[in-house]
Amino acid sequence: MSTETSTSLPMTPRRKWIRALQELLQHAVLQDRVIKRIYPGIMHLLIFWGMTIQVLGTIINLLQYPLFLPVEIAFPRGQAYLVFEFVMDLGGAMILVGVIMALARRAFFRPSHLPNRWDDWYALGLLFALTAVGFASEAIRLQATNPEWRSWSFLGDALARGLAAIGLQVTTDAPIHKVFFWSHAGLGLLFFASLPFTKLRHLLTGPLNIAVRPQRPLGALEVIEDLETAETLGAGEIEAYPSQALVSFDACVQCGRCEEVCPATYSGMPYSPRSLIYALQRSMHETLMGEDGADEKPLLEGFIDKETPWLCTTCGACLYACPLFIDPVSSVLELRRYLTLTTGEVPGSVGETLMQMERRGNPWGLPKEEHAPWAREMGVRVIQPGESTDVLLFLGCAYGYDSRNQKAGRALVGLLQQAGVDFAILGAAEGCCGETARRMGHEYVFQVMAEENLATFQGVEFKRLVTPCPHCFNSLKNEYPQFGADFVVQHHSELLAELAAAGKLPAVETGSAPKATYHDPCYLGRYNTIFEAPRKALDGSRGLQLQEMKRNRAESFCCGGGGGHMWMETDPNTRINQKRLEQAMQETGAEVVVTACPYCLIMLEDAIRAKGVGEQVQVKDISEVLAGGQEA
Repeated sequence: MSTETSTSLPMTPRRKWIRALQELLQHAVLQDRVIKRIYPGIMHLLIFWGMTIQVLGTIINLLQYPLFLPVEIAFPRGQAYLVFEFVMDLGGAMILVGVIMALARRAFFRPSHLPNRWDDWYALGLLFALTAVGFASEAIRLQATNPEWRSWSFLGDALARGLAAIGLQVTTDAPIHKVFFWSHAGLGLLFFASLPFTKLRHLLTGPLNIAVRPQRPLGALEVIEDLETAETLGAGEIEAYPSQALVSFDACVQCGRCEEVCPATYSGMPYSPRSLIYALQRSMHETLMGEDGADEKPLLEGFIDKETPWLCTTCGACLYACPLFIDPVSSVLELRRYLTLTTGEVPGSVGETLMQMERRGNPWGLPKEEHAPWAREMGVRVIQPGESTDVLLFLGCAYGYDSRNQKAGRALVGLLQQAGVDFAILGAAEGCCGETARRMGHEYVFQVMAEENLATFQGVEFKRLVTPCPHCFNSLKNEYPQFGADFVVQHHSELLAELAAAGKLPAVETGSAPKATYHDPCYLGRYNTIFEAPRKALDGSRGLQLQEMKRNRAESFCCGGGGGHMWMETDPNTRINQKRLEQAMQETGAEVVVTACPYCLIMLEDAIRAKGVGEQVQVKDISEVLAGGQEA
């Protein structure tokens, strides 16, 4: 086992509370995720902060009366009162501007991913009426009393002067003042009464979901603790989802940001993470909350088609986009677990892949003896029980069995040998990490493979485990610790960047300086925030004209191979890999697409063949680029 241990601190109850409070401040109060989209971000911030100011100000006003406190509070008074009036008017103005922006967006330039439903208009109309009536009531009061400080209530004062300009003079005992006063009070009560029954409830459930969401790595799935005795395997009905997931379904306001970035939706597949969460929300309301007139419908084939869970590539784009941290990926995986482990109703290609993993120990279905024959040819040391090494190179199934990725494997090993790295492989003792089985819903196969690999790791000594596959990397780093793993895990791009910085890699002259672009793999970038290491490593390849695609780094577009899609049959007209190749070619004019994932390599090569553009563009692993063709 590794002689190094993880540097992350254990998540004690106290640290969980501290983290929850930090995330409430960052994501619910400061709303850093909301403002990633400029127009809707500004719109939402205006409404949110305007309402916050108004609610806090109303509470301060109510506390002036002995109805709530036995003593009179001494705030605000004097100059502070003038500032208070100004801030209250500013808050109201922010609400009006934000609501008008929202109404205009929905009425005149509504994006396709944003649905219009009755409670959208109800919420905006209520907020507008509540604020407008409040300003009208204030204007009448200012006109009737004419206080010296009235200019501090700048919007109410402007409205009062407007009323005077048209010849309307009123007093505080005029019937119209009472009408506006009580209308404002009634609208305020209606606002609070509407919270549980409209999308306004996200004001409560949104921050609650941020606070109670699972505090595990983004790339880790929830563990089924005891597969032999667990009463529920996956979620076939809405009540099988944990309470936190139900809170997240109720927090969703159908803003469509997840759908906007979803590669499956973009490519024309009949899948949308927004629609999925809405279906789960409706199932919860009609089934668990017993809404009037609701029919008893099953979750699958009642609210969600059984084909739907298999359309998600688990790329995580929706997780990155959602301001409230709603998790469609985990929801999909729970449905897959139910279909795989409980009913066995899975697509034929999924069943075949899982059968290969059970029988042969890998999704390629090839015998272990055929794993990475090129490594023996290159004289790579196979570590034996009791031996030690600096780097334990976990090749993964793709580098072991796929002929295209074996070329990348040769390039990687050649670079490590040239750099003098002390490394070794497990040889026939290396097993599949099990990631494919877990993403296809077969938790049992995954756990068996994880336990077998952990037992193998226990028999050797290494300082760090390095793998070229982001899917292996994610499982080894984020999911194996769920079963007791405690070792340092690196992706090969991190090691290559380290070697390049130390001057241990040859500077490659590319001659004609081809145009190139780097494709961020989802499980390396979005799930594990490794964006700079591959780019720093590529800096050593002189003459390569690197240009970024529009969707890069955390907003990268999926290759279409994640979530088990590498082995699934998909509609040729909606293939995600072809969309990504089009982006690379059209946006950058790339002659070389560089990636750092064996799945991406396979999927993009498949897209090149399908589109017949092999003479215009090629795809290479980062190792192949840095080796400069020496791997051949």
